[in-house]
Amino acid sequence: MLNIPNFLSLMRMPLALIFLQANPSYRALAILIAMSTDYFDGFIARKYNLVNRLGTLLDPIMDKFFVFFVLGVLIHEKRLTGIEASLFICRDFSVIIYGFYLALRGRLSNYQFRAIWCGKITTVLQFALLLGLTFGAAFPAYLYGIFVMLGILALGELYLFDRRKFA
Repeated sequence: MLNIPNFLSLMRMPLALIFLQANPSYRALAILIAMSTDYFDGFIARKYNLVNRLGTLLDPIMDKFFVFFVLGVLIHEKRLTGIEASLFICRDFSVIIYGFYLALRGRLSNYQFRAIWCGKITTVLQFALLLGLTFGAAFPAYLYGIFVMLGILALGELYLFDRRKFA
């Protein structure tokens, strides 16, 4: 069902395409609008009881599309290395690993998707770093290590939530 929150999530796809323009101001505006749509899609869905299965899948998919597309552009422009980009998306690797775990346990099809705190923190940090990279900022290597830590914490958070649910 396409509703306002799902439409807001879908807006992140054309916003990512703005990164094909080299203008840092346009790129920063795209990031800021993407951040806003990421916040408001969930807020509106919860406030007006518009939460649905499509939205719980669409929101993280559009987040990942936006981030992966922008990372690809930044790698192409040599503003980011492949290793830095890999560290940048450690939380996503954790979610994939957890998905394999659920599949092996036969629980993937019944899993209730939900936001996790480590995921929210990671998303905010990702958007902040993307803004900095857009304007040519260089970040120390240890900062990318925070994404590794958040990825490990996300895996732990998913596992602990699952254990409480099925205990």
